[in-house]
Amino acid sequence: MSMIEFKLNGKPVAFDGNPLKRLLDVIRDDFGITGTKEGCGEGECGACSVLKDGKLVTSCIIPVGAVGGCEIITIEGLRDTPQGKCLVESFAEGGAVQCGFCIPGMVMAAEALLMNNPHPTEADIRLAISGNICRCTGYDLIVESILLASKKGEGLW
Repeated sequence: MSMIEFKLNGKPVAFDGNPLKRLLDVIRDDFGITGTKEGCGEGECGACSVLKDGKLVTSCIIPVGAVGGCEIITIEGLRDTPQGKCLVESFAEGGAVQCGFCIPGMVMAAEALLMNNPHPTEADIRLAISGNICRCTGYDLIVESILLASKKGEGLW
């Protein structure tokens, strides 16, 4: 067992356990933060996406031991920021939310994109969300919602 300290949604936390435990399981089971979902368990669907030091990662394939000293942001941590509020409102306004299972990961992918490119093209957005699978809404409404967020959130990113 090992003590792993990191920031989770801006707060210092410590996990005392197996450093090979998946970050996804630590976030959900040990810290009770459930917006991050498990879809495939293989890093292919994006439902478990979080930001690790500002970079989009799939938490289902990262051992918690790899995040010592890092900043992890989940959908819960993002949604209360001005950028997160803008993204969530834009997804709702654009009709990009149906079952909601993939949306936390899509929003995290959008945030990662807009942090680096606040004025993306449709092609930029499609590339940025290409690691996220949506089975309900379809990608056009998601792309349109991210374009809307980039316009509404002028100056946030």
